[in-house]
Amino acid sequence: MASRTNRRTFLQTTAAATMGYWVAGGASARATNSPNERIRMASVGVNGKGSSDSQDAGSNGEMVAICDVDEKSLNKASEKWPKAKKFSDFRKMLDEMHGHIDAVTVSTPDHCHAAAAIMAMRLGKHTFCQKPLTHTIYEARLMGKVAAENKVATMMGNQGTAGDGLRKAAATIQAGALGTVKEVHVWTNRPIWPQGGARPKEEPVPATLKWDLWLGPARVRPYGQGYHPFAWRGWWDFGTGALGDMACHTVNMPFMGLGLRDPVSVVAKTSGHNHDSYPSWSVIEFQFPATDKRAAVKLFWYDGGQRPADDVLTQVKELQKQKEEEKKKEQAKSKGKGKGKKKPARRDSGCLVVGDKGQLFSPDDYGGQYYLLGGATQPEVTFVKSPGHFAEWLRAIRGGAPAKSNFTDYAGPLTETILLGNLAVWLAPEAEQEGKKVAWDAKNLVATNAPEVANVIKMPYRTGYSL
Repeated sequence: MASRTNRRTFLQTTAAATMGYWVAGGASARATNSPNERIRMASVGVNGKGSSDSQDAGSNGEMVAICDVDEKSLNKASEKWPKAKKFSDFRKMLDEMHGHIDAVTVSTPDHCHAAAAIMAMRLGKHTFCQKPLTHTIYEARLMGKVAAENKVATMMGNQGTAGDGLRKAAATIQAGALGTVKEVHVWTNRPIWPQGGARPKEEPVPATLKWDLWLGPARVRPYGQGYHPFAWRGWWDFGTGALGDMACHTVNMPFMGLGLRDPVSVVAKTSGHNHDSYPSWSVIEFQFPATDKRAAVKLFWYDGGQRPADDVLTQVKELQKQKEEEKKKEQAKSKGKGKGKKKPARRDSGCLVVGDKGQLFSPDDYGGQYYLLGGATQPEVTFVKSPGHFAEWLRAIRGGAPAKSNFTDYAGPLTETILLGNLAVWLAPEAEQEGKKVAWDAKNLVATNAPEVANVIKMPYRTGYSL
């Protein structure tokens, strides 16, 4: 929770003398005690998801600075907030403006999350960061540590965490509705961008894009179409693949319900890859040890069109068939009405939690909708309701309860679990062949039997960027 200082007594820290040098000690975060006092916001990344994140920030505070490596996006955001100072380099923005900023949103490609967020937190800034929290497991652990040390209010952008549906589903699992849970299966329609191929050919950098700043801490490579502004997720140097993109959403509900922290092993099978681009599909198995609250459990992840075996999905398929029949009846009743309306897109993703007394199935990427199958019935459950996504972070900034998905207690551990799967993917480069099983020491962040993945656990930073 933020320390309760006001604007008059807020102590400004001295920023680093040169860009790329992060101060070791942090400033005390400033809590805004009055509901009428405006929170001074800054946003790093204002396009894509950054567009909505910065809109949330600007709508709930005073936008004083905006940063983006693409001048087109930056100028568009400046039309919304003409008084906000514009920057292309987040280091320069925080260097110059730290005394005028209370809170920062970070909505960049994955590889820049930690560099920007940690600099902001060490300057005492409350920080919101998009999912996955970080690019690497090491960064996720460090983000939680820095947030706690600097007593800042933090939140990751996996918005389903704030939903009543997800929280009720998690409470239902915890109440024993499914009996002893032994398996969790999660599948996604990602990737929806190219993966598993060669790099795009080198092309001239667009006039509005500062490519060197876009690369940030990553290794230098030529610009090509297929990185900015979207398909970067498919490259090891920049993104975290299909797993990193969606698992902080789709694994979120069972993570909350079962406490899926600190796996002891993980193994994968993939379509094959070249250690530069992620595979076009993967199947990953995580093993979690028993705790004082649940039995040992396995988590299976599927992407790129892969799905659980038919016998696992029997109850799910029956439910989906029933829903299709209901849908047809509704369409027949309303035939001729609503002409020209588009049919809702079918989501080819889901989460199935399997217990010895029943199953819980969620067809919602965010865990907000669920069905109890196989004889399981809904018990009476209680859970803490959220004031709303983003509102949780604002409440914490004002000195209230921490956001559920804060870096230290929730978002960091969730991201560590998720990104562990990519260690197994790295060790499965041969098509349709199971790779080496990673034995994981969560306390020390070490793959005890696979030193070759050390560079994936903690990737080196380019000169000028540091944690």
